[in-house]
Amino acid sequence: MKKILIVSGHTNLNNSFANKIILDKLAKDLPEAVFDYLDKEYPDFAIDVKAEQQKLVDADIIVLQFPVFWYSYPSIMHRWMEDVFEHGFSHGSRGKALLGKKLVASFTTGAPEEMYVKGGPQLYPIDELVIPAIKSTANLCSMDYAGYVYTGGVSYAGNPDEEKAKEMRAKAEKHAERLEALLATL
Repeated sequence: MKKILIVSGHTNLNNSFANKIILDKLAKDLPEAVFDYLDKEYPDFAIDVKAEQQKLVDADIIVLQFPVFWYSYPSIMHRWMEDVFEHGFSHGSRGKALLGKKLVASFTTGAPEEMYVKGGPQLYPIDELVIPAIKSTANLCSMDYAGYVYTGGVSYAGNPDEEKAKEMRAKAEKHAERLEALLATL
């Protein structure tokens, strides 16, 4: 059985709508996976580098689960990567700790998916904004980029409409199912 590490990069998962639903469903459906909730473990951003590196070493598949903030990872996930993916550990002539591990991106946006099209309101498709950094990270660290699962239009902020919440909950649950299906192929 492949060992899966799911790293939650939401800066405040308690205030999340979709990412919380996705992670709760994954925890229920994938009880053997290891879940790394960065906001809970490191609210002060003081990352325990050695502990986080060990989690990566122990995993076969690493899933980065996050909402897209300003076209990228949230700040806690950026900090985690800056601190943990050290030269000599994850990359460089002696940095082979992540060699051959699978890297999967799983992310959401509050804005609807149709806003992320060439020339649209966000100017670029989501896979031109977010995916190049993930692919480049995988490449630098000699990891195998294993794809992504993306769902847009799942921000509940300022949206008390119960029907809309029901629709977004279903989208978040479907996202988790699509991620589980991808993981089953690895």
